Amino acid sequence: MVNFTDRPELPNILELKGISQSYDGGQTYIIKDLDFLVEDEPEQGQFVVIMGMSGSGKSTILRYLAGLQEPTSGEVFVLGKPVDQSQRISMVFQQYSSLPWMTVLDNVGLALKYQGIPKIERDERAMELINLVGLTGHEHKYAQYPALSGGQLQRVAIARSLIANPRILLMDEPFGALDVRTRLQMQDMLTGIWHQFHSTIIFVTHDIAEAVYLADDIYILKSSPSRFVKHIDVDLPLERNKATKRDPRYMELLYEVEDTMMEVSHLQ
Repeated sequence: MVNFTDRPELPNILELKGISQSYDGGQTYIIKDLDFLVEDEPEQGQFVVIMGMSGSGKSTILRYLAGLQEPTSGEVFVLGKPVDQSQRISMVFQQYSSLPWMTVLDNVGLALKYQGIPKIERDERAMELINLVGLTGHEHKYAQYPALSGGQLQRVAIARSLIANPRILLMDEPFGALDVRTRLQMQDMLTGIWHQFHSTIIFVTHDIAEAVYLADDIYILKSSPSRFVKHIDVDLPLERNKATKRDPRYMELLYEVEDTMMEVSHLQ
């Protein structure tokens, strides 16, 4: 069981307290008495990766934080306040979530439209994010395949999430459907975004190499019922690049996560 240390000098940015989830009136629990805490690291943010076997509740935790699902019991806090519709956080899914009847520009600026921001201003701000994620020249294309590749569609989703709330990004296996080359490119793009915005990123993946490369903290879940059983501090330099994957410490962390995942598989 993981004990989350609450450092009083740092404000909590995301927190789950005593979360339980039952779908049969309390006869069985999918999640039981689960706690999760992410503090706000000033001028840095945090890149937290959640791992676990299929069915361990990884995506459910993201849905709680996004305000898309309420637990049977327990509390969900975002920026120290109970999560509600007014502070709902965007979430990037593995499935492409852009609106295909809208252009890239309109997709990225959608959150600003709902906020009543005039079109000229929201288009300017949307273009800043479009340029950031490497979609310059594609802004007037419809956000659909084959006009855009899978990687480009995920870039649209990331840009849309950033414009809605650059402080917090929730990502549920966002690169799982991409080919290897595109996936590696997206990983590097995401680390660049993290360092530019100092965002708090909660990222779910099954890919151990991806988890170690991206994260500064990895939390591993067991299921039946879901509980965090291991925290791994990824003590690599914050700036990651190809050389990181040749670092002996990177390889040690790969083995540690792999061994832990195998141990957890026997706890299910």
